[in-house]
Amino acid sequence: MQQGMVYLVGAGPGDYKLISVKALEYIKEADVLVYDRLADDRLLSYVRPDTELVYVGKASSAHTMRQGDINQLLVDKALAGKTVVRLKGGDPFVFGRGGEEALELLKYNIPFEIVPGVTSAISVPAYAGIPVTHRGIATSFAVITGHEDPAKAESTIKWDKLATAVDTLVFLMGIENLPHITAKLIEYGRSADTPAAVIRWGTKPEQRTLVTTVGQAVEDVSKAGIKPPAIFIVGNVVTLRQQLAWFDKKPLFGKTVLVTRAREQASALTAELEKLGAAAVEAPAIKILPPDSFVALDAAIAALDLYQWLIFTSVNGVEYFFKRMEEAGLDSRALSGIKIAAIGVQTAARLKDHGIKADIVPLEFKAEGIVEALTGLVEPGMRILIPRALVARDVLPEKLREMGIAVEVVPAYQTVVADIDGQALVSQLKSGQIDLVTFTSSSTVTNLLKLLGEGGAELINQVKVACIGPITATTCHQHGIEPTVIADEYTIKGLVQAIEKMSF
Repeated sequence: MQQGMVYLVGAGPGDYKLISVKALEYIKEADVLVYDRLADDRLLSYVRPDTELVYVGKASSAHTMRQGDINQLLVDKALAGKTVVRLKGGDPFVFGRGGEEALELLKYNIPFEIVPGVTSAISVPAYAGIPVTHRGIATSFAVITGHEDPAKAESTIKWDKLATAVDTLVFLMGIENLPHITAKLIEYGRSADTPAAVIRWGTKPEQRTLVTTVGQAVEDVSKAGIKPPAIFIVGNVVTLRQQLAWFDKKPLFGKTVLVTRAREQASALTAELEKLGAAAVEAPAIKILPPDSFVALDAAIAALDLYQWLIFTSVNGVEYFFKRMEEAGLDSRALSGIKIAAIGVQTAARLKDHGIKADIVPLEFKAEGIVEALTGLVEPGMRILIPRALVARDVLPEKLREMGIAVEVVPAYQTVVADIDGQALVSQLKSGQIDLVTFTSSSTVTNLLKLLGEGGAELINQVKVACIGPITATTCHQHGIEPTVIADEYTIKGLVQAIEKMSF
């Protein structure tokens, strides 16, 4: 049997982009991924389709699987010849119990590798604008478990030495024991007036920072209702937050945005929103699929020499058209002599990826704008091919036909309602968890309404709505939804710019 291998991998503090290149490589190679509560779910998207996922998350006083069982799980999977990745929040060796897991593997002569992660002890304060060391203020720092049972007969923390010997103290997982921690610090000489901060969900868009003092921390945390996971940091470096705070000053910090694009395309919009500090909830209202039949598209491709113009109305149309070209044994050379129009800069950019430069790129996705761009370039009797979605507006073909053009519209793909939990979205909208809904096409509007069910438009109107362009906005109006903002440039970049200028 093939020798198994275990990688004990640090996922970092919460922001999934802080994971290391090596960690991501091993995640992609894993036969089995064992992950916990603090590892961002988006990291799971990098695994192979056949990878076995095992959740062993541990919240305070609630264990999906106890540590001994986790150890045995790693052993069993490795002995079965599997490549196992144990994905842990933060760093495996900073209160991550990675040492215990490694020692258990050694008992069975199972090879392992440690992949360090960015520890929350330094990264979470950094995201709050608090350096753990700073010239002239702090030249030392200590990382302490905040999870030690205060009822133990004898503490393993040397409070008498720790309280005053180190400039900056960082307690991980310490919220529930905060009364004990602050009492011990004061008892052994730390001033009750020492600046302190509690940071919840650090490095994530949900991050919340409470600045307090050692003496006031318990009362302030109780009033603010702060719950785990959070860290507690003590020291004069906390005062630097007033000047160095950066993450929570981003324009969309604290805002939650519903991204309704198809899953394979949502990441670009999500990434741009996250750069601005927003929490993006990806709930793709649409799924892009092949049409029920490629007969019409294949026939058009086989007769390309009959067409004088080819109009692409979307990136998806480009992708599916070229896939079918390839299936037919053709490439971009087959388009020689055909003029090409690409609606929107993103569609034009995708054509360039296939070696095609569009002859015209009407920036306005309105039939009138496209026809105007074609005026003088097309004439009666010409034939135009439009590969597009199975269900789409007929305004453009009709306008062209009015000009005496022979237009053939063939389905290159179709959009269907995605298989996501519509009721969960209803709950999020009702509870005020979502601040903004984005629509990037008419189909995202109609399909989200199908997912939400009766009263969906009213729910959406309770929050702000951003549309990528006037066509999408028109669809909103037709369904009783009032857009808050419509992008001037009908691209993801334009949409994000419009959102950035919004007032919440």
